[in-house]
Amino acid sequence: MPFISVQDIQVYYEISGQGPRLLYISGTGADLRNKPNVFDSPLADHFEILAFDQRGLGQTDRPDIRYSMADYANDAAGLLQALNWGRCHVVGVSFGGMVAQELALRHADCIDRMVLCCTSSGGAGGHSYPFHEMPDLPADEMNSISVAINDNRHDADWQQQNPERYQKILAQRNARNAGIDEPGRETGARRQLEARIEHDTFARLPELKLPVFIAGGAYDGVAPPANLEAINRQIEQSKIQFFQGGHDFYDHDPLAYQRINEFLQGKLDDR
Repeated sequence: MPFISVQDIQVYYEISGQGPRLLYISGTGADLRNKPNVFDSPLADHFEILAFDQRGLGQTDRPDIRYSMADYANDAAGLLQALNWGRCHVVGVSFGGMVAQELALRHADCIDRMVLCCTSSGGAGGHSYPFHEMPDLPADEMNSISVAINDNRHDADWQQQNPERYQKILAQRNARNAGIDEPGRETGARRQLEARIEHDTFARLPELKLPVFIAGGAYDGVAPPANLEAINRQIEQSKIQFFQGGHDFYDHDPLAYQRINEFLQGKLDDR
């Protein structure tokens, strides 16, 4: 398996595909063993993709220490350096979008074009949903709340009126449980959530001088459209577009990956 030493940890990564190089930074709790993942997405048809399990997650080390957003950004930059990747495109999704912002601010020389999906800047630009504050509820209540947050069309009334579709959503979510019984899993996941608390790039975003595409779901309750609009106002060379769906809009609106691909190829520059 491909592991490499980055900063103070061993990072698990995968590379696949052909074309321009693209670093993919995943979201909260992501594990490359869960399928489908970015290598099964339409991006895999156009790019050589590097994806990795972030610290605390998947098969990467899970030290029980404080994690910061700077740590996550430096991990990404260190991975690129260790693999001699040089400059590349970057796509950051949800928590990965927060990491991508910090990466661009700290290591702008390694990024050509950047896509920020369903994410937030923190600070005056608004925070994503505070999962670290979610109460300890019975599983059925937690599932109901999580589904409603992910797509605000799927509230409690919708769940009662569409029981089969609701159960299908739950089944898809629960299928993503790779490594659920591994030692340190809960600790690593908690440390990642804690790192989000102090995330705040908003006042620094005007420093970014690279092309950025901001993509979001029109019904996202995790990273609401207002948060993405705030990021867009702060970045001079940014474009923004909303798609039909919630937090995972890219899995439901085929136009999303099409627009992301067009942006990364420079085909949206004059629109």
